[in-house]
Amino acid sequence: MTDIATLGEFGLIDRLTKEIKPQNTSTKYGVGDDCAVLHYPDSRVLVTTDMLMEGIHFDLTYIGLEHLGYKAAMVNISDIFAMNAVPRQMTVSIALSKRFTVEDMDLFYNGLRRACDKWGIDIIGGDTTTSLTGLAISITCIGEAADEDIVYRSGARDTDLICVSGDLGAAYMGLQLLEREKAVYYQQLKEENAKANVQGSKPLDFQPDFAGKEYLLQRQLKPEARGDIIKRLREASIRPTAMMDISDGLSSELLHICKQSKCGCRVFEKNIPIDYQTAVMAEELNMNVTTCAMNGGEDYELLFTVPIGDYEKIQDIEDVHLIGHITRPELGSMLVTRDNNEFPIKAQGWNPLK
Repeated sequence: MTDIATLGEFGLIDRLTKEIKPQNTSTKYGVGDDCAVLHYPDSRVLVTTDMLMEGIHFDLTYIGLEHLGYKAAMVNISDIFAMNAVPRQMTVSIALSKRFTVEDMDLFYNGLRRACDKWGIDIIGGDTTTSLTGLAISITCIGEAADEDIVYRSGARDTDLICVSGDLGAAYMGLQLLEREKAVYYQQLKEENAKANVQGSKPLDFQPDFAGKEYLLQRQLKPEARGDIIKRLREASIRPTAMMDISDGLSSELLHICKQSKCGCRVFEKNIPIDYQTAVMAEELNMNVTTCAMNGGEDYELLFTVPIGDYEKIQDIEDVHLIGHITRPELGSMLVTRDNNEFPIKAQGWNPLK
């Protein structure tokens, strides 16, 4: 393994970016100078930034650096799609401690580039520095859209239909599964270390129990930004009235849209899309699967509203589910249960500052 100090900051940057070639005409100049140069003469520019901290947003006990690079890129790309825009460029800043090697950063960038190549995104710059507390990642994604195409959170209106893509709760169940197996591993390690005081140490042969739960792991470790849904909506001539990606949980995102749009909503429990593996895992852990789907987060599916006149068009789009409708603000934001009781929706999703 190669110590990063042997390359230095600029040597590492050269190694990680030497194969990157611009794919977008709006990228006039990318990596290699004090600033990247972009040109957007006829469209709006959208910018989003996410910061990921080791021990808060990810755990290197169970996510590899290649998967981490892929996920770090996708969560930013998802924000651009959530505005009905097209992602074009990305900057990547990393703070890393001395325990990471050059080869570790190669893996991280492999994942990052795979995500960017999937959506034709140019990596145009960033920064690298030292960290005393672990790995920190800051990514900025830049996109473009015509002014009339941009979708905000504030456009939902009474009688609009509420839709989500994909299924919900699987990423959260994947996290619970990984945390459970991590706890089992450390318990076994503790027991082996106790025996080693008497018998002498030996390697711990631990096999996590992931059989039949591969989808949950994929949803947690390798999320996908739903640009495919944006494409299908455009092909069907559907322009959402409001839209967000589901990063902090369906309940939180619904309340964001209702607050910004000054409206209420009715969401029907029976219509919330839940994968079979998610339901099985929730039962195994004695957790309420609807609660997991409403509050789990990290699904990176799209939550959006459309005019009621688009009902038939929405029905024809694969992997889009109608879960409720927008109401007047005085009716509140409510979850309608399977037995037709109504409960106020509460934001119980991910809060990074708690």
